[in-house]
Amino acid sequence: MSFTLKGPVLEGTLVRLEPLDHRHVADLAVAAEEDRSSYRFTWVPTAAEVEEYIEAQLARAAARKLIPYAQVERASGRAVGVTAYWDPRLWPTREGLCAVEVGFTWLAASAQGTGVNTEAKYLLFRHAFENWMVARLDLKTDARNSRSRAAIESVGARFEGVLRNWSRSWAPGEDGRLRDSAIFSITAAEWPDCRTRLEQRITRSLERRRPKADLATPTPLPPNA
Repeated sequence: MSFTLKGPVLEGTLVRLEPLDHRHVADLAVAAEEDRSSYRFTWVPTAAEVEEYIEAQLARAAARKLIPYAQVERASGRAVGVTAYWDPRLWPTREGLCAVEVGFTWLAASAQGTGVNTEAKYLLFRHAFENWMVARLDLKTDARNSRSRAAIESVGARFEGVLRNWSRSWAPGEDGRLRDSAIFSITAAEWPDCRTRLEQRITRSLERRRPKADLATPTPLPPNA
């Protein structure tokens, strides 16, 4: 029996990752338009393009190339962004997934810096390493995108180098051009330390949100999927 690329709902404390669906159109249309100044190197659909964007992601999912998720903020119940597993690579000599990439990620301006991205990455990484038992997880971004590179390094990924003219550019005004891509990874051997680091960051994010009177009570982390 061959491996089927299918992702479950992933529940956290700050964010719930739900398989992307047309029910998320209205929320994502609002999220995409909050403040587009942070999307310099990342293509994010406009409100009018969200439905078509979801159709394209679902088509990739049907072709078993990608698992798209909506990032739903638990506090508000609103979808505030998207993310995905994609580029799955199978073991050459046995059943199962050898490696996968996490990408196609964007967040509403109001959700950036809140801990939502950190916990979403934690949920995706944990499922990949502990359920699919991958040997490697990849992330990449436009080599010029210093903000994205810093965010990727902050979740424990290791910089591997820059692949020149690697893929199409998503920067405004660069249609038809290629970009250099900065490549990052986490291996299975690195995951335990990365997991601890992410859990500590999530705990700090949760404590910043809690009333001072509640700080004596330990903050629960999301259970294993």
